[in-house]
Amino acid sequence: MIRSLPSSGLYRWSYKSYVTLYFFFLFAPLAVTCILAFNDSLFPSLPWKGFTVDWFFGLGPRKIGLFHDRINMRSIWVSLKVAASVSVLSTIVGTCAAFLFEQEDFRFKNLLYFLMLAPLVIPGVILGISILLFTNTVGTFVENTFGVDLSLLRPGYWLVVFGQFSFISTFVALVVIARLRRFDRTLEEAAMNLGASRHQVIWFITLRYLRPSIISGAAVAFLMSFENFNTTLFLVGSESTLPITLYLQVRDGSTPVINAISFILILTSSLLAVLNLCFAGKDES
Repeated sequence: MIRSLPSSGLYRWSYKSYVTLYFFFLFAPLAVTCILAFNDSLFPSLPWKGFTVDWFFGLGPRKIGLFHDRINMRSIWVSLKVAASVSVLSTIVGTCAAFLFEQEDFRFKNLLYFLMLAPLVIPGVILGISILLFTNTVGTFVENTFGVDLSLLRPGYWLVVFGQFSFISTFVALVVIARLRRFDRTLEEAAMNLGASRHQVIWFITLRYLRPSIISGAAVAFLMSFENFNTTLFLVGSESTLPITLYLQVRDGSTPVINAISFILILTSSLLAVLNLCFAGKDES
């Protein structure tokens, strides 16, 4: 909608209605979930039966709150560990990949760039199954040939980390590449002419310029890892991540504690997004 051009009343009404309906459809489910986290009911749905915080702090026996639910708290801890590991690995490798793909003399750059993007268009279910079959085949071969049992190749914590890292690192690389392409290379040349070494230039100038995108990429990697379900479902071991635990609870029937978990996740994600925007804006200024 171009404000400088004349428009009819019907057009303006249709435009405002579309925007209103769009954001209502986007945020209404989240708002309902947050409200039901405080519903004094044994079911995670309407009708509203009064306000309570038992689904956060309840000790039981009928209402066990989130902070006293060992299964959910353990799954949250597992998800936090996995997300932290994936975020660190993806940030390091993604940033290095961004430097690599911005080299003009890098051979086979287009082919490798295409291969880097390939996991993004492959369904998560297919990716999870492929990783599971590959690691199972390699692990069986190593055990039968050399008699060595590689626990890293069995479903569990590290397989989930490597499985998520295989595609999340691409998102970090794309975020860093987008900012690196706007970088003025003459700043590096000027610093080197003034006597700075290559490592000093990268550390004090290039990485300082890329810091907002690196932090944003790390935040994206952390959130994507924390909420990943499709790929993780096939790689998880005895310790389930939070999305897997929530899926099992919803499938088998649960209490509004899942709404309490959703409320905490929505609040935390919103705060992280706001802090990231504030930090990026401050760094830009």
